[in-house]
Amino acid sequence: VIDALNMDSMMREIYNWKKDPKSYLISHGLKQSAHSKEANGVQNEVYVLITEGFLLYNYKPLNELFDLRYFLNIPYDVCKKRRCARVYIPPDPPGYFDGHVWPMYIKHRKEMEDTVSELVYLDGTKTIHELFSTVYENIMVQIQKRTGKF
Repeated sequence: VIDALNMDSMMREIYNWKKDPKSYLISHGLKQSAHSKEANGVQNEVYVLITEGFLLYNYKPLNELFDLRYFLNIPYDVCKKRRCARVYIPPDPPGYFDGHVWPMYIKHRKEMEDTVSELVYLDGTKTIHELFSTVYENIMVQIQKRTGKF
C-alpha cells in the first residue's frame, strides 16, 4: 500500500462514485439536483471519473477499477527542469532530485510497467492542449463503444 495516500478512503470514494455517480456528485455539491437535467430533456448522461497520479497504478485493487490508463512519459532533463522551476515549501534540499525524486520515479515506473496492462504512454513534452485532445478523443471513442453509438 502506498503510504502517502489514504488508499482505503480513495477506494471508498471511487466505489461510491461508480455505484451512483449522479447521487455522488449531488452529495458533494458538484451537481444541482437529480432532476435538473431530466427537466431539460437530457437523458442517459455519461459520467467520467479521472484520477491522477502514476503511483495509483501500483496499488492493484485501485488499478483494477480503471477502464483507461495513461502515463506521461518525460525525459530526465525535462523533468528536472520542471521540478527545479516549481516552488516547494519547504524547498527541496540540494541534490534531492538526483538523489531521491528521479530514482524513486524510475523504481515505481518499473514496478508499474511490470504489473499494469493496457497502459497508454503519452509524450509529456507535448503541450497541454495536445495531451488533452489525445485523451479526450480516446475517452469519446470508449463512450461511443459502450453506448453503441460507434
